[in-house]
Amino acid sequence: MADENGAGTAGATRSEHDLIGDLPVPADAYYGVHTARALRNFAISGTRICDHPEMVVALACVKQAAAEANSELGLLPAPLAEVIVAACREIREGRLHDQFVVDLIQGGAGTSTNMNANEVIANRALELLGHPRGDYAALHPLDHVNASQSTNDAYPTAVKLALHLACERLLATMDELRRAFAAKSDEFVDVLKLGRTQLQDAVPMTLGQEFGAYAVTLGEDQDRLTEATALLREINLGATAIGTGINADPRYAATVRARLSAITGLELITAPHLVEATSDVGVFVQLSGVLKRIAVKLSKTCNDLRLLSSGPTAGLNEINLPAVQAGSSIMPGKINPVIPEVVNQIAFQVIGNDVTVTLAAEAGQLQLNAFEPIILASLMQSLRHLREGARTLTEHCVRGITANVDHLREVVEHSIGLVTALSPAIGYEQSSAIAAEALRTRRPIAELVLEHGLLDRAELDRLLAPANLVGPLRAPFPSPNPDVLES
Repeated sequence: MADENGAGTAGATRSEHDLIGDLPVPADAYYGVHTARALRNFAISGTRICDHPEMVVALACVKQAAAEANSELGLLPAPLAEVIVAACREIREGRLHDQFVVDLIQGGAGTSTNMNANEVIANRALELLGHPRGDYAALHPLDHVNASQSTNDAYPTAVKLALHLACERLLATMDELRRAFAAKSDEFVDVLKLGRTQLQDAVPMTLGQEFGAYAVTLGEDQDRLTEATALLREINLGATAIGTGINADPRYAATVRARLSAITGLELITAPHLVEATSDVGVFVQLSGVLKRIAVKLSKTCNDLRLLSSGPTAGLNEINLPAVQAGSSIMPGKINPVIPEVVNQIAFQVIGNDVTVTLAAEAGQLQLNAFEPIILASLMQSLRHLREGARTLTEHCVRGITANVDHLREVVEHSIGLVTALSPAIGYEQSSAIAAEALRTRRPIAELVLEHGLLDRAELDRLLAPANLVGPLRAPFPSPNPDVLES
């Protein structure tokens, strides 16, 4: 006897039939012949539908909405609709997920995924009616669970719902990381350091300003992802095969959309032109581009963290990343920036996935894009990797970063970058000469300015006050000294 999750006596089978012929199916399986054939045909990636619970839940939502709509329109007997809905609710609550076994990458524009969902729901519904699995004369996966649907509208609708849920989860994780950077910005608000352009000394800033920039850039990416997520709420459910709505009641599209909105809590919109919507995958290209943007900018931030923490002797050594593991099997005491490094690698994967999505979208033909499975696989991988990467960066890196305050101050004091703050007061030519002398003699800028009588101590201190070094000058500049400094 099998339990509700499909576990039972190993080796026992039942026979099921499709247009190709008979095929044995494990007796304890909730899936059927179409899924069994897909398991043979598509042993591709090793990533199953159930490895992305968002997709399983999304499929159950679509099938529940369809059953409710068909029942409301008198197209499905109430007793059958009730058990289909009950089975879908169980799946949405986490049951039977292990029965969604088809590889995420498959031929057929998602047909195998749709069949897998139809069969699992049908066989669970049969049990609720008191019938054995496979007794499709009582309740059929296609005639009843798939009523008023085609893979070409049910599958992309489920894909959009799954991606919407995954985007929401990524947004929440990104916000945790943004707040972690913002907290460090507050912590380092008074820590003076030297900014750099093209890896060369530039002008002073605070470490708080630097980390605040990381928080702001994440916030901007959250806004872009929120915008892209909203586009996923336009669906083509009711389009059936190519958008004409064949085999569906004229009222079905509006009815099923309303039911699905109620189930998911999302304000879904039926696409205004269902033929166009059935062949168009532009929303996935848009989302993929935003994910690439997030990956690129997050990777750049991690590059910065690796540079700022480089050393401790031969690098910048401005910040310390938390030590999370030994860095070398041969060099004792070495610690590497492994957390930023893993996020860099995630970014490379996301960028590659964007290329895949682009090519798959371009390859669509006429009334359908057959390559939505690889689009789904790529986007779900990108979303999951970015989510886990952001979580890892927050928990194991950013929250534990510390600053080498004394070293940062010393670098500022001995940098020619200070002369920029004096240039409006002593002129560009004199500033250049002072900078050259400072580099040649390795003496501090302030000392040379006083020695040459370019400014008095009070004015020099005012111009080099931290508040003036890291923002607009708070008082008028003095008139430049007309004398040209001799080199």
